[in-house]
Amino acid sequence: MVKNTKLWLILLACLFITTLTVSPALADASAETVTDGHVWWFWPLVLLIITFIMGILAVLGGVGGGVLFVPIISGFFPFHLDFVRGTGLLVALCGALAAGPGLLKMNLASLRLAIPVALIASTCAIIGAMIGLALPTNIVQIALGGTILGICVLMLTAKKSVVPDVPQADKLSSMLQIYGVYQEASTGEIIDWKVHRTPLGLCLFVLIGLMAGMFGLGAGWAN
Repeated sequence: MVKNTKLWLILLACLFITTLTVSPALADASAETVTDGHVWWFWPLVLLIITFIMGILAVLGGVGGGVLFVPIISGFFPFHLDFVRGTGLLVALCGALAAGPGLLKMNLASLRLAIPVALIASTCAIIGAMIGLALPTNIVQIALGGTILGICVLMLTAKKSVVPDVPQADKLSSMLQIYGVYQEASTGEIIDWKVHRTPLGLCLFVLIGLMAGMFGLGAGWAN
């Protein structure tokens, strides 16, 4: 327990030092000059606190850190959108890497399911990043705002299902062996899950990858 505590303290200290080092450079590269009179460490400290809270909420909600990070940081912090978008993808990646091992250990995540969609999304994200850098910043910001509002509407109107009823897996998911069993921690119930509409889902991740590259959003909201 003591070793784990020391490790966490070291990681937090490294994160804080990195934030203090990188944030002034990002602020200098911003198209707008900060004239609010704050000392240089004010924004890095606020950024550290905000992102710490975001990391907790993102993992609990399963929406990906980028969905929270990009609109909030680009809207309220004096950093250029290009830096925020790139950092948003790193935030989403760090959240996935931190939560992934625990979810895999409890069989709540499947590599057979994640690898195909990750390959498609990451490939299309490269194209999306090129498109985002080619467009004017104000156009990207307007499109980002519309995308965030669309995600909110999608989450509010989506059908909530504790255990989705999938009577039979489709041919593609059966061929890729995308299925599994996990235990619901709250009830102790053993759940046998399978996948259908796999081709449609893979096609949707082309669009999700483009959006990830353009706006720096993770793909957690799409689930």
